[in-house]
Amino acid sequence: MSNNAISFTTHDQRFMAIVGSSPTAELLAENKDYPFAHEAGVFFPGTSNLFVTSNRCIGPNGLQKVHITRVDLSKTPITCEEIATEIPMGNGGINYDKDYVLFCAQGTMTEPSGLYRMSTIAPYKSELLKGDFHGRPFNSVNDVVVHTDGSIWFTDPIYGSEQGYRPSPRLPNQVYRWCPDTGAIRVVADGFGRPNGICFSPDEQVIYITDTDRVHGDGSIDDQRVSSIYAFDVCTIHGEPFLTDRRLFAMADQGIPDGIKCDLEGNVYSGCGDGINVWSSGGVLLGRILVDGGVSNFCFGRDGEIFALNEHRLWRVQLEEGVKGALLR
Repeated sequence: MSNNAISFTTHDQRFMAIVGSSPTAELLAENKDYPFAHEAGVFFPGTSNLFVTSNRCIGPNGLQKVHITRVDLSKTPITCEEIATEIPMGNGGINYDKDYVLFCAQGTMTEPSGLYRMSTIAPYKSELLKGDFHGRPFNSVNDVVVHTDGSIWFTDPIYGSEQGYRPSPRLPNQVYRWCPDTGAIRVVADGFGRPNGICFSPDEQVIYITDTDRVHGDGSIDDQRVSSIYAFDVCTIHGEPFLTDRRLFAMADQGIPDGIKCDLEGNVYSGCGDGINVWSSGGVLLGRILVDGGVSNFCFGRDGEIFALNEHRLWRVQLEEGVKGALLR
């Protein structure tokens, strides 16, 4: 089944329960001037607003910038509004409280990388919530997920310094847990080449973290470097959460596994070089939503919707209506 640049490939019959009998794809928006639909993908069902961040854009003065766009899906045709914010080089994001997006900002040479909270209501005021690990600045915070206990878990690779808009790294490539209520911050995982996407299983007993070391920020690609997803068990030891039993969950054979999400059945979806790959919770590749040009990130909408960020294009993919993203329950 296909629709121009999108098709569906089944590797395991369980994929048919996900895509249903007649999956569809619709091109919602296209921006030929710059790749507006690259990361984040934060959907608010109450307002039908979708927030996305662009890929790096280099202006005539050589300055690098990331644009943030609000897509209003309640209108026909939909509208796209580039919004002005003080979030430096935004990347991943997630719904936060009722009317906020929690953005990962990669930072600049003069502005800190970290976690920024932005209002979803004009004039889209933002504030830096966390920008350092006990005084040492983050490298270029990439992606984030919020636990139901209120703790915030995020990845921090060194892409910013490699791409010339951040100073030399002051920290390793690591994953962090920060508690806004107490201010406590911990390193919860290391040993990555480039930690990137992050998400919890629906019951929050497992966390998935992608390693996109295959592609470095300088543009170099090495097929012998990792392009995989790792799974960890979330355990409580001495009253505190730890990540244990690190294991290779899956490898992306095309490109790198970037953004990652789970549905309520525990299936794992990741944006890869050929589109969105879907694995069972046991690590079996079920199928692929093939998108010409690949997908860096995506998010679930309502009742089987997926919004696929395809750089210059934004797609709506309709799967079986019973498929629901774990983030939105």
